[in-house]
Amino acid sequence: MAQAPKEQTTSTVPYLVQALHGQVGTHVPFWLMRQAGRYLPEYRELRKKAGSFMNLCFTPEHAVTVTLQPLERYDMDAAILFSDILVVPYALGQTLDFVEGEGPRLGALSTPEDLDHLNFDDFEKKLDPVYQTVTGVKERLPAHKALIGFAGAPWTVACYMVQGRGDGEFTAARAFAANQPDVFESLIDKITEATALYLLRQIACGADAVQLFDSWAGLLPEPMFEKWVIGPTARLVSRIRGQYPDIPIIGFPRGAGAMYPRYAAATGVNGLGLDTQVSLSWALRECSRDVCLQGNLDPVHLLAGGQAMETEVLRILEQAKGRPFIFNLGHGVIKETPPEHVAQLAAILRAFKV
Repeated sequence: MAQAPKEQTTSTVPYLVQALHGQVGTHVPFWLMRQAGRYLPEYRELRKKAGSFMNLCFTPEHAVTVTLQPLERYDMDAAILFSDILVVPYALGQTLDFVEGEGPRLGALSTPEDLDHLNFDDFEKKLDPVYQTVTGVKERLPAHKALIGFAGAPWTVACYMVQGRGDGEFTAARAFAANQPDVFESLIDKITEATALYLLRQIACGADAVQLFDSWAGLLPEPMFEKWVIGPTARLVSRIRGQYPDIPIIGFPRGAGAMYPRYAAATGVNGLGLDTQVSLSWALRECSRDVCLQGNLDPVHLLAGGQAMETEVLRILEQAKGRPFIFNLGHGVIKETPPEHVAQLAAILRAFKV
């Protein structure tokens, strides 16, 4: 039988963490995917100074500043580490570059021999700047604000590693998984191990919660979803809980559709990030009350702002009333979003009475 939401206690535990542990507080905690990004003029200025996206990610001074920029503007309840999901394959030895206007480019994996070149020899050394960023953000963050660490989920990271770029379809990666399942499984296992090490170190450096981004989970039919999304994610959750049983974990299997409740139950995540396409009312009915739901304003409404956005935000808040809930978008902030629209959103959320 599902448990009723717990009452919030007075503590310095961040509101977001309390929600992920099943508590309903005096206000709805919020943060936004891609809240630190190109829509902010201060981000664009620092990005230009850094010279490249890689330099921005791997220079702790810059990455700390970027991580905290949206909180300084909008007083969100959580900062999310500024980095990229593809730092894990980079740390395993895969070539990685970010092409201006085109996105990431990796040395695509196409044979079993390609996988042999992936190793952990310099893994921690390459990721040390990221860990320094986590430590630096935590030192500057108020006690009632949460720091969210993150990583790409194994399926999504594997898509990029095999395809060599992001194209929304990942045909080569899906064909690789179908035609060479044993080889693909060995890749997934290696990514899962690397991701576990990466997240555990983020937690050790101060992350209060972690999110797994499975951006391309929706590409898979049910049997493959079970194998390549749920299976590795469940192993990661178990691994983290074995060392840090109280650290909450958010899963975001974008495009999961009807598989959302199954994903939540089978992986054991504390929080479930909902994408724009899933019905919140349906998720509230179908997902256990033990799971804190997170989402799911369409980023286009944030782009539009005004009354249209306010109406949609209030609809979401009213539907989620009385349940552990974190307000977020169904995907990342669109780069053309006016910063004042985010300020409007923050004001609406702060004024809402739970």
